[in-house]
Amino acid sequence: MDPWPLRNLVIRTPRLELRPDDDAGLFELVEVAKAGVHAPDKMPFGVPWTDRPPIEWVKFYWGQRAAFSPDDWSLNFLTRVDGRVVGMQGAVAKDFAVTREIHTGSWLGLAHQGKGYGTEMRAAVVMFAFDYLGAERMTSAAHSDNRASHTVSRKLGYRPDGVERQSIKGKLVFNERLALTPEQFVRPEWSIEVDGLDGCRSLLVSEPLGRM
Repeated sequence: MDPWPLRNLVIRTPRLELRPDDDAGLFELVEVAKAGVHAPDKMPFGVPWTDRPPIEWVKFYWGQRAAFSPDDWSLNFLTRVDGRVVGMQGAVAKDFAVTREIHTGSWLGLAHQGKGYGTEMRAAVVMFAFDYLGAERMTSAAHSDNRASHTVSRKLGYRPDGVERQSIKGKLVFNERLALTPEQFVRPEWSIEVDGLDGCRSLLVSEPLGRM
């Protein structure tokens, strides 16, 4: 039995390949982040991790990998273009067997923004969740001034799901929650290819689904 079957999971889109993080890819991801993720005067994240030293970034991903369980999991998909890491697309679920809900978050290196990759990688994970895992609800969130993230959400059919007031680096920030159901999902014209799911399905979905 493979001790870490998630290493074989891969989602492919017309331009992207998404795989759960491994150490080699993670160190490549760190270099992407060090080159810049957002403008210096902006902080689009609820946790200002880009202000912290890179060793903390690596420890965070290692910690999530170590804590992975069927009842509380985080998949951090390294997103690659032509074999090179350009960013990360995350998917998080707790008690998924009951809630059937997955939350997503993502980022791209500055050099790779504005090319439609953000929409493509979010759509890929949404299709994976709805079509392969049986999710019934996807959620996301973005600060009110994060136009890029909100543009992606609108394209895919997300709807408002409330607003949270947060303190980020001592400043008031409005964090807008968004939600999406299979019926609301605006599907792209392309589809995804998924490999390696059979070996790790039991880690993500605790009971069989009839349509799989």
